Amino acid sequence: MIFFKGNNVFESLSGLKVNFSKNQLVGVNVPAPWLSEAAMVLNCKVGSISFVYLGLPIGGNTRHLTFWELLLNRIKSRLSSWSSKHLSLDGRLILLKFVMSSLSVYALSFFKAPSGIVHY
Repeated sequence: MIFFKGNNVFESLSGLKVNFSKNQLVGVNVPAPWLSEAAMVLNCKVGSISFVYLGLPIGGNTRHLTFWELLLNRIKSRLSSWSSKHLSLDGRLILLKFVMSSLSVYALSFFKAPSGIVHY
């Protein structure tokens, strides 16, 4: 990261401000003392390699079914939250297709699902 007169170059050029207190610093093959010191300078937390980014788990083993539980639980919660009393059969079908396709296509654009998850 490059600093210019106490301000971040990104902030100076874009007019946007990075909120470091909402971010985590994750290091791979970086000594823990250096990572802690960098997080202190940036005013952020030190994170671990297993985290959720844009709704997807990062750092897990995609071959295990437990990795996919977050996605499956999200689909179940979206489907169970609908008040189907006021929806026609066609309306329910459209919502079902939307939730099932958008969440699964998003996840599968990053990870290859094992055969067991397809049959789940």
